[in-house]
Amino acid sequence: MARWPFHPATRTIGSFPPQESLREGLSLEEVLRATVEDSLNGSVHEALGGPLRAALASEHTPGLTWYGQHDAHWIGNHQIRRALGRAYTSLQNEQLDVWAAIAGACGWWWPREDVCVVSERPVAVHTEPVLGSVHGEIRPHSGKGHAIRYADGWGVHSWHGTRVPEWVVAEPTVDRIVAEPNAEVRRCAIERIGWDVYIERAGLDLVSTAPDPGNPGCELRLYDMPARLWGGATRVLLAVNGSVERDGTRRRYGLSVPAAIADPVSAAGWSYGLTGAQYSALQRRT
Repeated sequence: MARWPFHPATRTIGSFPPQESLREGLSLEEVLRATVEDSLNGSVHEALGGPLRAALASEHTPGLTWYGQHDAHWIGNHQIRRALGRAYTSLQNEQLDVWAAIAGACGWWWPREDVCVVSERPVAVHTEPVLGSVHGEIRPHSGKGHAIRYADGWGVHSWHGTRVPEWVVAEPTVDRIVAEPNAEVRRCAIERIGWDVYIERAGLDLVSTAPDPGNPGCELRLYDMPARLWGGATRVLLAVNGSVERDGTRRRYGLSVPAAIADPVSAAGWSYGLTGAQYSALQRRT
């Protein structure tokens, strides 16, 4: 019996390395499901397939019926079960082999009664590791062009896993950020030009600074955000990520906080649902 109160259905097993999960008593099949099926589902079906589904839907493309390469997660799970000795009928084995061949050869496909439309796979896919993942999960990201591109030039842009319009990657400006109604797209565009540049060009007024007690050696900076930029009175807390990126740097990010907060430490605590005093007591945040 595992000492940890988790089960694959809760997906919390995905937070632990395979070796640690096995040591704690999880079965090999449970661990393989997390490391293969769950990992592929997050990386291929959701992180890569999700932006494509959204882009195709926005262009009034007929409904997507089958996913091709994006079906790899559940196909991989059955292949694992088969490799571990789980009994499948000859018909099931034959059908699984067909699905595996499709996933390994094509992208989206639309089967109809008398015709089947099959799309090519992308010619370019740019990704980055998901920070903190333990099973190799990835997400689409590119600061130079399409994150996912097809041979005819069509594709989608993505900034650290978030689907964005082309201008966010190609030519972000303060005016475009102000006009953008989607908060996540605004955040990505600000990160693209850099918070320091954005603060200067947008003319944000510094309210206060303070050392970050949850991130030793880093500083918290609180700015007034003009109502015209964010649709109402608010402030933005500029902080440094507690986790180190793969290139050794730490990403700076901004958090919207209530305009009534005047202390950066209290603003940081508010973002975690804590008081400033409680946040100050943290040994380290992530």
